[in-house]
Amino acid sequence: MRETASHNPLVAGLAQTLLPQPCALVIFGGAGDLARRKLLPALYNLLLDGLLPASFAVVGFARTALDDAGFRAVAREGVERHSRRTLDEGTWQAFERRLFWVRGGFDEAEAYPRLRERLSEIEPGCGLRGSRIYYLSVPPSTMVDCVQRLADSGMARPPAPQGPWDRIIVEKPIGRDLETARELNAALGRVFDESQTFRIDHYLGKETVQSLLVMRFANAIFEPLWNQKYVDHVQITVAEAEGVGSRANYYEEAGALRDMVQNHLLQLLSLTAAEPPWALTADVVRDQKLAVLNCLRPLSGAEVDRFVVRAQYDEGFVHGVRVPGYAGEKNVRAGSTTETYVGLECFVDNWRWAGVPFYLRTGKRLPRRASEIAVQFKDVPHILFNVGGEQPLEPNVLTVRIQPDEGMSLRIATKLPGPKVRIYPVRMDFRYGTTFGEQSPEAYERLLLDVMAGDATLFMRRDAVEAAWTWVDNVLEAWARAGAREIPRYPAGSWGPREADELMAREGRRWRTP
Repeated sequence: MRETASHNPLVAGLAQTLLPQPCALVIFGGAGDLARRKLLPALYNLLLDGLLPASFAVVGFARTALDDAGFRAVAREGVERHSRRTLDEGTWQAFERRLFWVRGGFDEAEAYPRLRERLSEIEPGCGLRGSRIYYLSVPPSTMVDCVQRLADSGMARPPAPQGPWDRIIVEKPIGRDLETARELNAALGRVFDESQTFRIDHYLGKETVQSLLVMRFANAIFEPLWNQKYVDHVQITVAEAEGVGSRANYYEEAGALRDMVQNHLLQLLSLTAAEPPWALTADVVRDQKLAVLNCLRPLSGAEVDRFVVRAQYDEGFVHGVRVPGYAGEKNVRAGSTTETYVGLECFVDNWRWAGVPFYLRTGKRLPRRASEIAVQFKDVPHILFNVGGEQPLEPNVLTVRIQPDEGMSLRIATKLPGPKVRIYPVRMDFRYGTTFGEQSPEAYERLLLDVMAGDATLFMRRDAVEAAWTWVDNVLEAWARAGAREIPRYPAGSWGPREADELMAREGRRWRTP
């Protein structure tokens, strides 16, 4: 039986806030890994929940030798394997009728007129009037070509107050440093207006990340404490259990700093530290996030050595199985110093956060997949229950769990039952799945709906991307000048290198275990 949005309060929330408009979604790289694992299952679930517009079409575009039937088979396999909901045959039949394929290379000039003609054939039969979204799920090296050829073939129209519209979605990485990010942004800007451009970071579509603003500004108990008077420090962790796998060619050029810190972690930091927006419109929210990035204290060469740790996973055991180190993975260069782990301490130099350290870490081959934001509050005065040093009170910690098991928890001190006053830390826990009885929508579901609605709140703006690169470039340049022939190692299945523990220990702190 098909479930409508009203049956699920999490999905109903999307339906009440978004007004997706009829359109054709063209997926460049439509048979690739991202499309099969994330995009096509997300679209199927949106249809199952009754959230897609009544008129829509999905067109896959790539060099892969497929036709409409072949693309539909690829999509079905992706939905069966990766959808958060089981396949409903009736919904699937309605979905597959809107799936089409156009064969062509991203660098083939003649393929774009063919794509334009096929869209013109498909759209009337699907009840569409020409509005289109172009999703560039392609290698970064081909993005500029794709954008320019869309313009040359007349498929990139400027924004207009009425009538059909065009929008473009760009996947990370947006460049590999500040210079290349500016080049890509300039290429996008020559063809598409900023209001048409959606730079996607799927972490911002996760339910718990979206709830950060609600938690802070809809609850009177948190915001008065959300500052340097009461917060001791903040930890942001994005841990991955898997190794580099088949992505070594990409990872050798990127590394953890470019792949995760420049986008995911700095985006989470900016949401955590942002000032209250005066409205929930896209540019107002993004202005506040940009202000945080602009307040990040720059790091010089010596400070990079002090505040940033990089390392690479060595061989070790994961769930009792021996796994190779990064150096032993396929397509990794001999003697590679590419970092698979970054741990760092940074500061937001503004009135709210002056002196509060933010600790960020990400790594591959850590013990488990986990992402969280943990706000640790300052200790209570050393009076009454905190007098002796033998058993100091555990600090209060508010933890926002992004994945898995989305939710929030607050650690507080309570009295153990009995005649003596004995203090014990307990956790007050909220879990989305337990409270609402439903699995949260996937991040790509929310983000695709937002693009259809023209809401850019959860997407990265050009100036924010460049501000993040400006800060990260200082670290990259310091590493390049150092020219290290070796970097620290950590065993696969551990929580990272000894140097990262020392980074925290010198201030009397330690990393949390998610």
